[in-house]
Amino acid sequence: MLSRRHLRIKVLQAAYAFFQGGNDDLAKGEKQLLVSIDKIHELIIYQLSFLIEIKDYAANRIVENKKKFFPTEDDLNPSLKFVENKGLKQIEDNREFRKMHDKLKINWSDEQGMVRKAYLTLKDSGYYQKYIEQIEDSYEHDLNLLVRIIKKTLLGFELLEYYYESKSVYWAFDAYHTANLLLMKLLKSLDSSDDEYKVFPELLGIDELEEDREFMLGLFHKTILNSDKYAELIDDKAKNWELDRIALMDIILIKMALAELMEFPSIPIKVTLNEYIDISKYYSSAKSKVFINGILDKLIIDLKEEKKIKKTGRGLMEY
Repeated sequence: MLSRRHLRIKVLQAAYAFFQGGNDDLAKGEKQLLVSIDKIHELIIYQLSFLIEIKDYAANRIVENKKKFFPTEDDLNPSLKFVENKGLKQIEDNREFRKMHDKLKINWSDEQGMVRKAYLTLKDSGYYQKYIEQIEDSYEHDLNLLVRIIKKTLLGFELLEYYYESKSVYWAFDAYHTANLLLMKLLKSLDSSDDEYKVFPELLGIDELEEDREFMLGLFHKTILNSDKYAELIDDKAKNWELDRIALMDIILIKMALAELMEFPSIPIKVTLNEYIDISKYYSSAKSKVFINGILDKLIIDLKEEKKIKKTGRGLMEY
């Protein structure tokens, strides 16, 4: 499920922590990288659990509203579409989900204020009202609502994001956004025929699990092990910059790009260049894009002339 972009970002974060912490234990750094992947999977389980908790809160509200002294027609005959959502029922019955949920000991009892706010935000949204009012009652219709809840309500729900950040250092930075994107992808992959034994897709892909893992760990290893050599290459091209005054994030991005250019023959030069320039827009300063692009442009020209970039496959050397 994790794309190559996500894997690069995870390596970037792990490499940054490695260099920033003055670490010299590559095995420990690798372990932390793999843990960060597992933690995203755990965050997805938490988000699924939170969806179910919102549904349970809605169900309790229906029961309580019927006990009012002067219940309205809506109180007496409420819509049950959301509390009987087929997608949520399927997830709740899934054995893998239940196993992970119990292992993580997820409990929202102390966070009912946050659950209530999420429910009220959802209830007042136009897409939810449209869902309730529509006659259609299908699995696809129910699943589509869950995707919309993630995209339109939970992605911007700061209270929940802060809650996760306070629970784990691995859930800080962009983990919440990444987990929600992956969760939407997971929800779209479900099928009405899936039973309680359905196995959720692995985060590192499905058919290409080993290939993705090798790419991620290989990129991390080569970036760290060749760090000094790459620093010399960068220093040679950054004549108007003092290397120790360049942002660490920029240096790491260039080192990762160099590792990919010289050590991964199946990845096209253009792909590598575009990826790291794009990533720099989100993880470094406003001027980083120009700096990284300029340094890599110069380095690619020299490395190609020195035949240090060797790509296999038609069109991979195009730049």
